[in-house]
Amino acid sequence: MTTEKQSARPGVYYGWYIVATAMFIAAVTTGARNGFGVFVIPMSETFEWNRTTISVAAGIGWLVNGVTQPFLGHLFDKFNSRKVVLVSLLVVGLATAGLSLTFHYLFLIFIFSFVLSTAMSGASIGTLMPLLARWFQKRRTTVLGLVAAGTSIGGLVLIPFSGYLVDLFNWRVSWIALGTIVTFLALPLGLVFLRNNPAEMGLLPDGDQEPVTDAAGNPPTRQRGLFEVDQWRQCFRTPPIWNLSIAYTVCGITVGIISIHFVPYAQEHVGISAPLAATIFGILTGLNVIGAIGGGWLADRFSRKNVLGTVYSVRGIAYLVLVGGLIAVDRGITLPIIGSPGLASLWFFAVLAGFSWIASVPVTASLTADVYGLRALATISGISFLCHQVGAFVSIILAGVLYDLTGSYLLPFTLAGLMLIPAAIASYTINEKKYSVRYQTAPVPGAAAGD
Repeated sequence: MTTEKQSARPGVYYGWYIVATAMFIAAVTTGARNGFGVFVIPMSETFEWNRTTISVAAGIGWLVNGVTQPFLGHLFDKFNSRKVVLVSLLVVGLATAGLSLTFHYLFLIFIFSFVLSTAMSGASIGTLMPLLARWFQKRRTTVLGLVAAGTSIGGLVLIPFSGYLVDLFNWRVSWIALGTIVTFLALPLGLVFLRNNPAEMGLLPDGDQEPVTDAAGNPPTRQRGLFEVDQWRQCFRTPPIWNLSIAYTVCGITVGIISIHFVPYAQEHVGISAPLAATIFGILTGLNVIGAIGGGWLADRFSRKNVLGTVYSVRGIAYLVLVGGLIAVDRGITLPIIGSPGLASLWFFAVLAGFSWIASVPVTASLTADVYGLRALATISGISFLCHQVGAFVSIILAGVLYDLTGSYLLPFTLAGLMLIPAAIASYTINEKKYSVRYQTAPVPGAAAGD
């Protein structure tokens, strides 16, 4: 069948099947990995680890995930993208289930920090978003927001699910359940539905029925952004990558520390049960559905850099609430009606952070695509993600060390919250109208920077 006939077929655009599949994959992989905080206390009790010890394992995992993301992204850009995702997905499932066999600290380091975290670089939003960027142009940020929302749905369901399994059985059963979901649900779905790009199915991006032509019947000259690149190295000669990377590093700092230390803080400091702590954190990640989709919708209609800056500002307010509740608990402050504000601050933090947690991801990915194009997008996104994971690595370990030294999360939570100020500034100061292809009214002569 010819390309023209296939592209003219009525019905649902196949790209939406890719979206649904990517959402599910993102949900189960990210939900399983981000549930690590649920296992901090029970695994520490089993092996008599202190908070620094298990924080190092988690932190190394986030760092390895970041370091390997550009390499997996490069494989994704250069070779069969579908195979990269599927092989990585298989390893994620087996490694997750394999954590149930943990018998020594070095085993945890090897399986979680290296095997699982490397595979996550090929089976997460770091590769799924560049894949979807090939299928959609007009509604790109909205679609990327849907996939980011998938990670939130995974957190909403799998993190409380993990907590209840730990409470009902033990942490080993919980790891087996999470690995089974990835291996026997997400992997088969990817095998059936994932495709590399619309062209290999005789389709056009966005489901367009035929290519747009000018008055003479010729395809119009494609517009290029001022800094669109063919090689990923070229992006380092331009200002936007530094703004985006600074902001994304802070994003990693503020997400990583909470992913690992929120549940232990809620249990030990506020004094709530493990299932309730996991439920609050699950609600936080679940509200990301609204934040991710809403952020994508807004970014498709307004300035993306302003939406990104606002996301970090809202997250900063969330941290202010969290730290305020912590101080109130430490000083024994009570309020009328609610008494100790510790639990209330957790819920308020969950709501505010929920709306801003994942919202930064689709906006950052779409803004990166607008500025640098699609040719090296997975590699460039991987570099930004490396910055994200370095920030997470530092914050996770530092929080564990400071907790062991002071017996409190006050200092690490405060430092993380303050870092959101430069993140918001870095986002707001991106000259989007100059650099983004969205605002180009005529093709940019010549090639991208560095060509």
